[in-house]
This record gives sequence, structure tokens and C-alpha cells, in this order.
Amino acid sequence: MKAMQKGFTLIELMIVIAIIGILAAIAIPQYQNYITRSQASRIMGETSQIKTAVETCILDGRTAVVIHSGTPAANAIATTCVTGDTQSNLLGAATEKAVGFPTVTINDNGTASITATFGTNAATALKGKTLGWGRTSEGTWSCSTSIDEKYRPTGCSATAAAAATPKP
Repeated sequence: MKAMQKGFTLIELMIVIAIIGILAAIAIPQYQNYITRSQASRIMGETSQIKTAVETCILDGRTAVVIHSGTPAANAIATTCVTGDTQSNLLGAATEKAVGFPTVTINDNGTASITATFGTNAATALKGKTLGWGRTSEGTWSCSTSIDEKYRPTGCSATAAAAATPKP
């Protein structure tokens, strides 16, 4: 009587490896898209938090902006707006461990802008792109971005420059 062999044949192993390869080829790009969208949403949320500080500064008549947390010089406290320590490793960072800060501008007429530029730690599709909030003199905030449509956070429209760019 012939003894039963145990184990897998070479064909069976090759089929399993092929199936794993096909699954990886589908899953990796989807995961990268997910990461890109989540980073864009994260920056939208982080920059949105600054709106409250900017609103307070506008109501108090402060237009000089200090991005980082800290205390301004004693003679500048009356006009200086401290927006807080809203930093991110995804913004404008030149090195892996560096952090960047959004740019905040407050104008005398009550308009304001918060602009974040994605740096080297962001997903490849986001590097160099911007996401920003703009405030009208009536107090209405709106989000605009140069991020490609498939990664753009809900509620954020394309900037004029991004809208004029033809899609491939």
C-alpha cells in the first residue's frame, strides 16, 4: 500500500502567492488614497480650530498675529493676536521631525485668512498643496483648497488656481 503524502504541491503554493499578489495590488493603492484623504481632513480640522482665536482677535481689534503660543512683548499685547500653538508635522516641514504652522492674516476691515501648505511629511499627492479658510467682513468662513478633487475634504471648494487647471 502506498503511503499518503502530506504537504502542498508547487502549483498550490504558486496559486496562493498569485492570489496574495493580486490582493496586494488592489489594497495598497486604496490604502494610500485613504491616507491622503485622512491627512487632508486632519489639516482641515486643525486649521479650523484657529478660526475661534481669529474671531476673538477680530472682535477685540487685534490684527497683528503671533502664530506660536507664547506671550507677545508687553507693548504689543493690546494689538497682538495669539492664535495658539497649532502645529502639524504635515505642514511645511523641511525635515521628517520638523513641524509647520499655518499662515494667519487678519486685516483691518474684518477679513481674515488661514492658509496651510502641505510639506514633505504629507502624502505625495498633497505635497505643496494648500488648504485655507477665508473670512469675509460679514463673518462668514469658507474653506478652499488646491487639493485634487478625489482627496478634497467635504465642504472645501477648489481655489481659483486649482479650478482653472484642466483635469487629465
